[in-house]
Order: sequence, then structure tokens, then C-alpha cells
Amino acid sequence: MTGTPTDQPVAVDGTGMLCVVLLLHLRRRIEHLPPGTLVHVTATDPAAPLDLPAWCHMTGHTYLGELPTGGGNPPAYALRLAARPTPTRPDAPWHRAPDDAQ
Repeated sequence: MTGTPTDQPVAVDGTGMLCVVLLLHLRRRIEHLPPGTLVHVTATDPAAPLDLPAWCHMTGHTYLGELPTGGGNPPAYALRLAARPTPTRPDAPWHRAPDDAQ
């Protein structure tokens, strides 16, 4: 999907995933979304509040913080997709892609 972001956030459910798997899943889900798209990521891994902001910082996406979920719902986090994110490896999105792969 390309074009203009919608007003509705794109939900990415990472419930039960370790952050390694969550980042693989997240990268696949957002790779064809337009810049500016708001993404809500549900993540139960206790490392998510550290890993998601670090990954956003590395890629250039904007980490917007934890969302109020309330009532025993799993934690969720918001991010906004960058216009020109730093490419990452498809098999290891916590690593930048080699320069020759860009």
C-alpha cells in the first residue's frame, strides 16, 4: 500500500511475541505503508518499552510513546512512519541494511 496515510491507525498485534519476532513482524507490516502513517503496536514482551523506541531511533520513525490501554489490556505503543526510514535487514530489522542493499 502506498499513497496518503489514513486517519485510522494501523494495528500491529505482537501479543505473546518476543521483541525479536515482534520487530520482524512489524517490519513486514509497515514496509509498504505511506510515510506519516500512525501505527499502534500491541506488545507483551517486557523489553518492548525499551526496544521499540530504540528501533524507531535507529530507523528514523517517530516513537510516540505508550498508549493508555486500561482494564487489563496488553500494553500498546504508538509510532509514526518516517518519509525516508533507514533501511534494515529483512531477517534482522534491529540491524541496518548493508549500504549495497539500499
